[in-house]
Amino acid sequence: MKSYGQFCPIAKAAEIFCERWTALVLRNLGAGACRFNDIHRGVPHMSATLLARRLRQLEDEGLVERRRSASGKSWTYYLTDAGAEFLPLVGALAVWGQRWTRRDLEEGEIDLGLLIWGLEYSVDPAAFGTGRTVLRLAVTDQPENKRFYWFVCERKTLELCVSDPGGAPDLYLAASLPDLIHIYRGDLALGAAMETGRLTVDGPPRLVRRLGAWFNFGTMARTGQATGGPARRTGAERGPGQEKTSS
Repeated sequence: MKSYGQFCPIAKAAEIFCERWTALVLRNLGAGACRFNDIHRGVPHMSATLLARRLRQLEDEGLVERRRSASGKSWTYYLTDAGAEFLPLVGALAVWGQRWTRRDLEEGEIDLGLLIWGLEYSVDPAAFGTGRTVLRLAVTDQPENKRFYWFVCERKTLELCVSDPGGAPDLYLAASLPDLIHIYRGDLALGAAMETGRLTVDGPPRLVRRLGAWFNFGTMARTGQATGGPARRTGAERGPGQEKTSS
């Protein structure tokens, strides 16, 4: 990690935290991803080689602890107390970004894998109770082999399936990828998405009423855009199929 050549504690902390990708790696670890592949899924544009090097650097700095997996055949990674103290900074970045940088999604930002990863590590599987509840999500603008995902909620745990786990789902959700990103990010309110048909939901009313708790919208999603910020129009303000992309 490059040094600022200063004794100032801000400079010393920035040498670690402001290194490219580091805040996102800390975000992923703080969300609960501990296996290398799961951490990597949250930073898909970061090479595996660079991620491995960054994890070693964070381990050397005392922010990350590496442990053997239960099988003993691989490593898992966890934040130390020092690493966990960075998480409020990560959260503050999220709030600032939500308040001041909202804008149209660019083509390279409409990332299906990152959305599914984000849902896997943010939803509340206990929202429907301790029994088994299966949600099937159809991403309507994706090819057949990437369109369907099943979220199996049982005993307050979540299992993400990319193939049918069997049995009829309890809730069916369907939306385009841009609309799902806007819902996840908080640009498009869940109720408004359902009322306008940008999110189709089918299932028992008692489960539909708990859907907001399942999405488990965090502080970032609840943060409004600053009134003094740039007048940038988000895709949440557009109708279906009107998402702006770069040419």
